[in-house]
Amino acid sequence: MSTAPVEVDIDEIIERYPGKQEYLIFLLQDVQSAFRYIPPEALELICDHTGVPLSQAYSVATFYKSFSLKPKGEHQVKVCLGTACHLKGGERLVDDLERKLKVKAGETTADLLVTLETVNCLGCCALSPVVVVDDDYLAQATSGKLNKKLKSLAAQ
Repeated sequence: MSTAPVEVDIDEIIERYPGKQEYLIFLLQDVQSAFRYIPPEALELICDHTGVPLSQAYSVATFYKSFSLKPKGEHQVKVCLGTACHLKGGERLVDDLERKLKVKAGETTADLLVTLETVNCLGCCALSPVVVVDDDYLAQATSGKLNKKLKSLAAQ
């Protein structure tokens, strides 16, 4: 299975919206969804279309955590490092994942398959430590459970 995003025409996304400033976030969301990040050339085209200064669009894109200006992996792995998860081994899980994936937290694997991130709290402390792989919550996560999950992602 290819890990590259489906070929999308940025112009098709832009044409869905009127050329007004109030559509900036909608455009950024659609581009993020299509490409798994906001390429610099897409940001410039969005600014040309909406009349929003590039500096303002850049500020919006870097303010909201849901946006990324760097390519993201096909799969997102988020390790909770809130107090309960930290006390129950969240940091060790991050270390194990960094070694296995050969990336640091906040980075994406070279094949663009996985982006590893840490979060401050997922709000499910009773299940700690918790790791979210895409939308799948892994309660009482262990290195073994994570290895199994990563193998299933690679096999898809």
